[in-house]
Parts: sequence; C-alpha cells; structure tokens
Amino acid sequence: MLTVYGIKSCDTCRKARTYLAQHDIDFRFHDVRDDGLDIQMLERWSARIDWTKLLNKQSLTWRKIPEVDRSDMSESKAFALMIENPTLVKRPVLEADEFFAVGFSEARFGEFLKRNA
Repeated sequence: MLTVYGIKSCDTCRKARTYLAQHDIDFRFHDVRDDGLDIQMLERWSARIDWTKLLNKQSLTWRKIPEVDRSDMSESKAFALMIENPTLVKRPVLEADEFFAVGFSEARFGEFLKRNA
C-alpha cells in the first residue's frame, strides 16, 4: 500500500492526492503534523534517499530558524529539527515497498503507475 506523508493544508500534497485519486491509486495519507513524525520514519526514508533531499530549505519554517541552528547541518541535527518542526520535511513523501519519492512530479507519479499497472 502506498502511503503519502505530508500536511493536509499543503497545496503540493493536495495536488499529489488529487493526482493519485484521479488515477484510481489506493493510498493512505499520513499528516506529519497531526499524525506525527518520528526518528524511525526519517531513518527509513534516509536509507532510500539522501537525507539532504528530505530537508525543505525553501520553507518559511526554515527561514525562521536562527542561522546558528542552520549552520553546520548534519543528519542528526536535521532529523531533530524535522521532528520538532514537521513542516521542514519536503513533501509529499510517497512510500511503498517498491517505490519512494519526495516532492510532487507527474513524471515520478507516472513511474509509480507504470510499476503498479
């Protein structure tokens, strides 16, 4: 089963959910703010993709973090910040046994459709 991790109010997450629904793809939505985000999720994801691709440095939340806390970023420091501020996770995160993607892209989502046709 495909799980989409994101935030309900995120426009990109809405686009992803709409795309999946329009293509009759069953998925479960996990709101990282409401349903939680933990170290096990982040470690599982970082085993499949470089942790730096999970950290959303474009977000308003990132800009609000003091520069001293943003400097010398490491995986453990980034994970601690993401757990404290789930909006720092680049979204949506799509996870299935055979597929993993971060961010919405019709091309990447199309790849999931091809694999599961």
